[in-house]
Amino acid sequence: MRSYLLGEGELLDDKGVLCESGYAYKQVKHYDRAAVKGNKLRIKEWDYYCFGNDRFMIALTVADNSYMSLASVSVLDFKHIRFNTKSKIGLMPKGKLHMPSDCSHGNVLFDKGGVTIGFEIEDDGTRKLKAQYKKFYDKRDFRCEITLDPPHGDNITVVVPFRKKRQFYYNTKVNCLTGSGWFEIGDEHHDLNGGHGVLDWGRGVWPFKNKWYWSSLSCELDDGSSLGLNLGYGFGQPTATENVIFRNGKAHKLGDVTFDIPFTQGQIDYLKPWKMSDSDGRLSIMFYPMIDRKDHMRFFRLMTDQHQVFGKFYGKVTLNDGEIVSINDKVGFAECVRNQW
Repeated sequence: MRSYLLGEGELLDDKGVLCESGYAYKQVKHYDRAAVKGNKLRIKEWDYYCFGNDRFMIALTVADNSYMSLASVSVLDFKHIRFNTKSKIGLMPKGKLHMPSDCSHGNVLFDKGGVTIGFEIEDDGTRKLKAQYKKFYDKRDFRCEITLDPPHGDNITVVVPFRKKRQFYYNTKVNCLTGSGWFEIGDEHHDLNGGHGVLDWGRGVWPFKNKWYWSSLSCELDDGSSLGLNLGYGFGQPTATENVIFRNGKAHKLGDVTFDIPFTQGQIDYLKPWKMSDSDGRLSIMFYPMIDRKDHMRFFRLMTDQHQVFGKFYGKVTLNDGEIVSINDKVGFAECVRNQW
């Protein structure tokens, strides 16, 4: 696949069509919801943070999908191999959540029916994530506060067209976020010190049916250096991949990747080891699952079938200069998601 490096400027022209597609190592396009033409109920905007350590991870989502809003909290417990996810849904927000137009400025707030999730970005780039969810688990309330250090170095930003000319996906993944925090469920208190995380920032106009694969790793290696992986494919008509190795803040671009997920008796077995490889032989990863954070919902024609699998990464990656970096016993996730939305 030939890759196209994005230039600065507007994301959409005056007809609501992408000015160009491709990738960049920072957000260079200006997104404006008002510039979207066509069916405004197809607009989907979300901020997703996942942060934690080898013991726990917290995932927080706020989304404005035009005909519905979503606020979701997930707690992953790797010691006891369990998770809990709860979501609050609202109807017909149609932009009322005022999701920011770029990933480095603006605040996000969802406050409805006992659920409050807020993402704030301070002037220096520090991020404050706060959430409260009444009766989250066993009638006990959930609370968390997480402080993320200002991001440094490269991210991966992609602009992906779909078949219809006014449909697109504008996405930024910010890996290797560091910080600290805590969460509570009832009177249980847990620290998240020494944590690492990722931001998935997405804005777009999506088709009704879609499927994607995505994997993310953010970690500190034994020598104190940082390493991240962002791997994904399966949707749209991309002119560039989102596949990147992050090493100490610098992006090392990859080509096409493949997730080899095992089958058992003709069915995908998400909890058996996955193999991840790339078209140039620079990625050789085994992913050993621990928790399948699965969610399947159907409402008339609407449907989501999500398998976000958390586990440990082992293997090797090759950087642009030929250096080979080993990965051993590092926690991240990989997912397969199908939507009719």
